[in-house]
Amino acid sequence: MKKPTIIFLILISLFSQSCNHYNAVTKKKHTVIWQPSHQTDTGKDFSEAAVCNAIVEAAMGTNPELKEYKVWSLGKEQYHHADSGSNTKIQHTSAVIDGKISGYAYEMKQANKKHPFVFIAVHNNGGTRRHAIWGYIHYGDRFEPENRELAGRLVKAICSVTNLENRGVLLDSTTGRNDYRCRSTGKLSFYSLDENVNTAPYRVLLEIGDNAASHEFLLNPVNQKKIGEALKKELAIWLNEKTK
Repeated sequence: MKKPTIIFLILISLFSQSCNHYNAVTKKKHTVIWQPSHQTDTGKDFSEAAVCNAIVEAAMGTNPELKEYKVWSLGKEQYHHADSGSNTKIQHTSAVIDGKISGYAYEMKQANKKHPFVFIAVHNNGGTRRHAIWGYIHYGDRFEPENRELAGRLVKAICSVTNLENRGVLLDSTTGRNDYRCRSTGKLSFYSLDENVNTAPYRVLLEIGDNAASHEFLLNPVNQKKIGEALKKELAIWLNEKTK
């Protein structure tokens, strides 16, 4: 057999192995939920909702194909704070106002109906003066170590394709800017990461960039796509390792 033919067969074999690697993830069919920020009140000439949705859409459009869904309340006027509010405030999350649940509560109800395995919330930070990325996980539940690993890997993957500074993984109980508390621990927490609200075992919230320090960077569609693709690829690798 001629050498070029041998090389060609080797390349075909490697390509096949790569496809099988991703197919292993696809066949598991564990549900992934994406929750882009629905906040539009996030600075001059900047919609966090639009930026985060673009990142999530890029992730969902990247191979491999997973059993994945987006939960988003933007524009749904039957819910209060459907396009604004904080994931850390009672009034914006768990409160019922004029008989209406919040946009966050709606999103969590939609997510839980899908019986998710992984939940990834995508946000942009503000007021940090840092062109950086932060990963957040929930304090105190039994999946905390695994969620720390997942968040760390997703943060690192995004940093590898951008110039964002890696600020590591933090607990949602450490922000000091919220009044929503987890029923189990009594600690301050993010509503979307609370295990009493979100049934997914693996739950991560990413704060990607700062709406001032990273303003132009985040508004660039090329960067949004790059971030989304990096997110999806690392998630697929993690899923394959986790479920094989």
